[in-house]
Amino acid sequence: MKSFIVIALALIVAVAAQNRYTNKYDGIDIDEILKSNRLFNNYYKCLLDKGRCTPDANELKRILPEALQTNCAKCTEKQRQGAVHVINYLIENRSAQWKVLQERYDPGNVYINKYRDEARASGIKI
Repeated sequence: MKSFIVIALALIVAVAAQNRYTNKYDGIDIDEILKSNRLFNNYYKCLLDKGRCTPDANELKRILPEALQTNCAKCTEKQRQGAVHVINYLIENRSAQWKVLQERYDPGNVYINKYRDEARASGIKI
């Protein structure tokens, strides 16, 4: 009976872990990427299918559409904070690239309109 409970708990933990995006890349220094033209442009080109992707950029590109649709429901708290930080930085410092990314991932302004109030509450100036 005890082994059944242990197996059941292990399965519950495994299923709960699948409901989140990987945190394998949570240690990446976002500010280093944002402040480096070379690094930023590599990620930017990857997201636009105009350049090679590092494993972490490829993961970002893969999950971005779902994260937008679900308000980052599978994101860790660190990923949510990182997303807010990146969006704020792009709007304030790289508005031309922000507009291109917005056109690519939100051409009908569905997500901008859907998350406008939440963005403002997080300090994002949309």
